[in-house]
Amino acid sequence: MSRNALEICLKCHETIVDSSARIQCDNGPCGRFCHRKCSELSGEQFKALDTVPNLRWTCDVCLGEMKTEAKLIRCLESSLREHEKRLEVLEQGLVKRSKLDDPAQPPPLCPFLPNTIGRKAVTITVVFVLLTILLGIVLATTTNLFGKTLNQTDSDVIDNSTLVIVKVAQWGGRPAKAKLTTQNLPVNRAVISHTAAEGCESREVCSARVRVVQSFHMDSWDWDHIGYNFLVGGDGRVYEGRGWEYVGAHTKGYNTGTIGISFIGTFTRQKPNERQLKACQLLLEEGVRLKKLTPKYRLYGHRQLSATESPGEELYKIIQKWPHWSHEI
Repeated sequence: MSRNALEICLKCHETIVDSSARIQCDNGPCGRFCHRKCSELSGEQFKALDTVPNLRWTCDVCLGEMKTEAKLIRCLESSLREHEKRLEVLEQGLVKRSKLDDPAQPPPLCPFLPNTIGRKAVTITVVFVLLTILLGIVLATTTNLFGKTLNQTDSDVIDNSTLVIVKVAQWGGRPAKAKLTTQNLPVNRAVISHTAAEGCESREVCSARVRVVQSFHMDSWDWDHIGYNFLVGGDGRVYEGRGWEYVGAHTKGYNTGTIGISFIGTFTRQKPNERQLKACQLLLEEGVRLKKLTPKYRLYGHRQLSATESPGEELYKIIQKWPHWSHEI
């Protein structure tokens, strides 16, 4: 694993250094990591996970979400059954009383019920239908949130044809602790990686993710600045790290003469969205236009130059189809 590939334990919130000592949630797009010792599973249970087909481990967060959704469904079903029972009792009692009603009165609202009682029954039914619809909307919204990132803000994204670069001060980053090494431009190489942490789909959340990466690099590794030259968020924005002008700290042995670009998120099983992919492509095109990258620059995945799984398999398969990708080191 690369030193700068962040994998944070869901339980103890410590960095997972040894990939063999981790376990990953297998619930759809979740992908959260946990130390094996923090998962509270026994040795026999780990052995079963490794040997039994289709046996999966799900993290506490996903289990909690599943329980919440199940509770909402049970609540709705219970409310429907109670309502049906009330209507049945009401109809049985009121049919008997309907014979005593004055036939000279205007036709009742409900022909099988007395007029006043019929109005009440209709009112109750209408109110219940409205409440059921409201509960359905809440349930659908909650389910949608469980299936996606809880921090998603659809209105806070960038159009696919627009390149937006958020400066360090704009995402709340710290300045470099010391003078950085100047890059000899234009460079002939770009390296794509992923942060191996949670993704993001709004400027607020993406900025927070980048601040976490910077703190990890500067405080844990004692680097002068965030290691990447740029980071790409799921909101379609590019977040500036060391920028074009300075040598990064992302791929040992290949930092000089390279622009390091990291996708915010983990893409071992989940693909980045189209906004994120397009933002990276626009950044590379801008690098050529500004003469920061040579027109014939070579594009690599981080795993080609370092002993790491970064970028994740789904992202790596995509960049291999991009025009400048190279298998030659």
